[in-house]
Amino acid sequence: MDDLRPPEYVMRPDGIRLAFRHVTGNGGTTQPTLVFLPGYKSDMRGSKALAVEEWAIKNGHAMLRLDYSGCGESGGSFEGGTLNIWRDDALLIIREVIAGPIVLIGSSMGGWLMLMLAAILREQVRGLIGIAAAPDFTDWGFSDAEKATIARVGKIERASDYEGDPVVTTRGFWQSGQGNLQLHGEIPLRCPVRLLQGQRDDAVPWQTALALSERLRSADVQVTLVKDGDHRLSRDQDIALLMRTIKDLLDCL
Repeated sequence: MDDLRPPEYVMRPDGIRLAFRHVTGNGGTTQPTLVFLPGYKSDMRGSKALAVEEWAIKNGHAMLRLDYSGCGESGGSFEGGTLNIWRDDALLIIREVIAGPIVLIGSSMGGWLMLMLAAILREQVRGLIGIAAAPDFTDWGFSDAEKATIARVGKIERASDYEGDPVVTTRGFWQSGQGNLQLHGEIPLRCPVRLLQGQRDDAVPWQTALALSERLRSADVQVTLVKDGDHRLSRDQDIALLMRTIKDLLDCL
């Protein structure tokens, strides 16, 4: 799918412009809007976000894609971003654009943000879909030596699996992660949750999906493990699984 439409923008109080793209559905304000939350150093032009929008358009559903500050077509500095800041960016856009119910779809770090957003938006959130959701990765995703470097130097750089530039994690982001840990207690969300997780994911251990399912208060939680799936889950068969998952969840709401 081509992404030729120019983005729309919401202005933060500090003057930073936050980019988004929104399509309306055929169900009015009672129909849940699908909201895609990208992963770390990702944006709304990723293949999964575009595939969800294409499905939404074909099936008459509303859909919102967005970029956090410092990412994609939004203004601001990536290294200035934290979980709290990006949560508030997404919250600002959602509240500006959507009046009715929503279903949050979180990819990797976006799966962490969807839990944080759902705790704020509460009844407006009718369902959650995590794709290789990575809550608490500041807790389990760094070695002790890397954590020491972050504390001492203020950031750490890792080689990217997808592009040439290294992936930077700052002290501010790491501290915000440690301040928003989810897996150390019950997560008091009651809406239906669907978690898709590859078992060949080299970034998020597949057991994380099981741990998340155990922590959620909701009784309607389903975990789908893809034995040969990687972290991106962006192959044709993975995208098809995501679309089936979205349809099945919307059908049960």
